[in-house]
Amino acid sequence: MKNLFRIYISLIFLGLSLHASADITASLDHDQVAPGETVQLTLQHKGQTDSQPNLSPLKQDFEIVGRSSGSNIQIINGKMNAQVQVSLMLLPKHSGKLHIPALQWDGQSSPFLPLTVSSNGATQSGSTAPGNTLTGNASHVFVTATTDQKQPYVQAAIPMTVRLYTDQQLYQASLDLSPNNDVLIQQLGQDKQTSETRNGRSYQMVERKYLLFPQRSGRIQLDGPVLNAQVQDTGGNNDTFGNIFGGNPFAGMMNSTRPIRIQGSQIVLNVRPRPASANGHDWLPAQNVTLEETWSPDGGPIHAGDPVTRHLHLSAQGLTAAQLPDLSQLMQLPTGLRAYPDQPKLNNDTNGNGVVGARDQDIAVIANVAGHYEISVLHLFWWDTVKNMQREIVLPAHTMEVLPSVGGVVIGTKPPSQGSVSNESPTSNGIENSNTNYRWKWISLVFVLLWLGTLTAWWLSRRRNPKQPSIHVEAITPVDHTPRMAEARKAFWQACRDNDPQSARRHLLAWAHATWPQDSPIGLKALAERLDESVQKTLLNQLDRACYTNGEWQGKALLESLKTLSTVLNKVVSAEPKLASLYP
Repeated sequence: MKNLFRIYISLIFLGLSLHASADITASLDHDQVAPGETVQLTLQHKGQTDSQPNLSPLKQDFEIVGRSSGSNIQIINGKMNAQVQVSLMLLPKHSGKLHIPALQWDGQSSPFLPLTVSSNGATQSGSTAPGNTLTGNASHVFVTATTDQKQPYVQAAIPMTVRLYTDQQLYQASLDLSPNNDVLIQQLGQDKQTSETRNGRSYQMVERKYLLFPQRSGRIQLDGPVLNAQVQDTGGNNDTFGNIFGGNPFAGMMNSTRPIRIQGSQIVLNVRPRPASANGHDWLPAQNVTLEETWSPDGGPIHAGDPVTRHLHLSAQGLTAAQLPDLSQLMQLPTGLRAYPDQPKLNNDTNGNGVVGARDQDIAVIANVAGHYEISVLHLFWWDTVKNMQREIVLPAHTMEVLPSVGGVVIGTKPPSQGSVSNESPTSNGIENSNTNYRWKWISLVFVLLWLGTLTAWWLSRRRNPKQPSIHVEAITPVDHTPRMAEARKAFWQACRDNDPQSARRHLLAWAHATWPQDSPIGLKALAERLDESVQKTLLNQLDRACYTNGEWQGKALLESLKTLSTVLNKVVSAEPKLASLYP
């Protein structure tokens, strides 16, 4: 009995491995669909098989967006019936009368199936048509794209509005507009949802705005916006969760869904090049451009080495902030003035259907020496895309009367390229500084004569006694005992402790002037050049930058590094030519 049972089981498995007659059937769940809608093709293979059908003939007219397969085996009265099924979700590539071609599977062919993809006005969205109308049997879902500029300029912002219409609930929906090498795309703001009735049918409408930036002139084609979503396979169940883009986490649990793909018509742009008459430094195609400036301080005395800040606010309707130029490059400064532009602040703001880009920038202007300076007129050219003409913005010339630095470096020194003398009238303070300079000149001369006398005596002694050991002559260090030097040094130390960069800079230069009355450094950069220590140079550059940008500054490191300037002076004097080179 057991042997008979084993033989029976073996025959069953043997039957499963055999192929029954390979009959192939095919069916569609719909024989007519709208553009963007999918159709389900079901292929059935009678008999067990491990092979798959050849689907390559479908690729000409369809895109396979979904696929599943399964098998079914039944044994009734000892007779086995096996069946393999393959389900395909097909998206038609174009409208018209199509057909499902015969497909090969295990040497058998599936039947030929007709399919009609309707073409109506609902899906014909043009990039230049301001309003599309529905004709015939309106679709449940369609997309339109419109622009209001027929012939835009290269690199100019082109507003475009994309609208999605649907009378069905959409799940897992995404709306994409793909850029290419010729057009940059930027979404503008957030989506807006509303209801709209077209041809007697009520739709939910989603509106999204974009900005297109063509990167070359000529004819440019851009693929239309594409909607990918899932819709319920059976109607009549209006979901109340989420919005139109499928925020419902329960979508598809109670009803099966099918994918759809809707694409708007191709967008065509005829882009004009930059006109020959647009001869400005920068190409700025916009609807409107404004430029404003303020100076700080706007009045009061300005000393050599003190920063004067020029604030520029540039705004353009129809351009992003990233497209606006760096105006510090357009400033023409006379010799004696230097510009230090700060990091600009960029901002984009939506305005109706467009964008308004703004660029705010502070530029520190510093005079090296006292005198009269004039900053030239600033010209900014831009192209009016509304009037099709070049326009110009002019900022007037700006004059600066610069007084000597607080340390009293030089009174009435002419700027190198100005050829004019400071108009400052003599004052008691000026006379005192002048007398101080003369006093220090005599003291320095006495030190030099003593130094030369000492070296001469040493040289004569060497001549008389050549075997006498050589004498090392230390560089002369200026005596740091004057009240003015001590006061400046003490004030500098206190400014470092208070982390006050402006005060530290002012008193450090006064201390340096008292240390080197004959050759005072003009500014921190000049003082840094006299130092051999890279650390001290770095710290002075940080102080210099903090003064120009009004940024935070910590003075502890510089205080520890510059306890005295005598070491610095030693390095400077010891670097002077040796005595032998003066007497060849």
